[in-house]
Amino acid sequence: MSSFQEYYPRMRELADYLLNNPELGYKEYKTSEAIEEAIHEITPMVKVEHFCNTGIKVVFNNHQTKTIGIIAELDSLYQPGHRNADSETGAAQACGHYTQVTIALAIMNELVKNKRIGDFGANLAFIFTPAEEFVDLEWRKKQKAEGKITYFGGKQEAIKLGVFDDVDYCVSVHAIGEDFERRTIEINCDLAGFNFQYFDFFGKASHAAFAPEEGVNAQSIATLFTTALAFKRQQLKNPNQIRFNPVMIGDNTESINVIPDHVSMGTDIRYFDVEYAQQLMKQFNQAAEGCSLALGGNFKSETQVGYLPLRSNRDMNALVKNVFLRNDKISELIENRGYTMAAGDIGDVSYLMPTIQIGYGGWNGTIHGSDFKLVDLIFVLDIFPEFVFNSILEISNNLNKIRFYHRTRQEYLEQLNKMGAEK
Repeated sequence: MSSFQEYYPRMRELADYLLNNPELGYKEYKTSEAIEEAIHEITPMVKVEHFCNTGIKVVFNNHQTKTIGIIAELDSLYQPGHRNADSETGAAQACGHYTQVTIALAIMNELVKNKRIGDFGANLAFIFTPAEEFVDLEWRKKQKAEGKITYFGGKQEAIKLGVFDDVDYCVSVHAIGEDFERRTIEINCDLAGFNFQYFDFFGKASHAAFAPEEGVNAQSIATLFTTALAFKRQQLKNPNQIRFNPVMIGDNTESINVIPDHVSMGTDIRYFDVEYAQQLMKQFNQAAEGCSLALGGNFKSETQVGYLPLRSNRDMNALVKNVFLRNDKISELIENRGYTMAAGDIGDVSYLMPTIQIGYGGWNGTIHGSDFKLVDLIFVLDIFPEFVFNSILEISNNLNKIRFYHRTRQEYLEQLNKMGAEK
């Protein structure tokens, strides 16, 4: 029996605990405590580093010049309709992050139990990161205003704090939100980056029946702006790799017989080309200004920086494919999707260094939905962790086959500033 099979009951116990104790980003205190307890069960004397209150980092020094980071995400998301949601916070593990935790711990257990660190051509850093899901934004805005965080994404905050300074490559995993008849993994899938833009349109209130000519209708300005963005789609370069979705936000408190003088709107912009996204954001501001001037109103805008796109490293993925071809427990490999417009802050890590995200099935229902559920526990808690272990081993012993790059923390922060983050 392998160590992964032996460790399976403990991982099933932990997975069940995390599933039923979901926590939102930067608030994963129960999760972090349970992980640290499991780490000390595996290796009591190991040094555990803490960051962002709930983040955890453990380094296994193999006296090598390069270090591979193994990332697991701590948080859940807001999905109060999920069967395992927290009744008070609405948090739910509708994203599968809790199994990232069990996968990382199973790898750590094999590393220690069978004294495998010497087999690797790199040092290994296990990094459990908070706040991947871009939710609970009003709370995070308050935390930022109070100086407790700078960025809404946990990996962004960890990068700012230097957690990734001594890491050269990163391996992450993520549940795939699709049903598969056979056990399936995915490689070579990039993720989009995104930003949010907020627009407030201001007009002049007046009696809608008695003196409409005295007013300036902010609702009309917003409607004209929505139309302008709709026409903008015709001018897009690579339209399949751009998404934006303007919507009304906030509460309309005007009476129905009063010309509205204020309307709030927001839109995301999802992209792969950073410079082009910057151009589009400027053009959205120009459209907002033009629509406001056309009807005699004015506007203000605000940018909320999101995540950078993931460029999943093809050289590392080729090594993962080699492991897949030698394995006899996983049947299917998806390697030709190319990209998805979904996003994650793993993209920010890929800006710094060669990074991959391996997808894994074993679920049914809709990812992020109320019906998302783990159905193949043996695959996700036993077979797949061993596959990831072997993939990291393969990568570590073939670093010369990977085109290497490493941007600095300062370069990264400057890139976020270009996208609209505050300096």
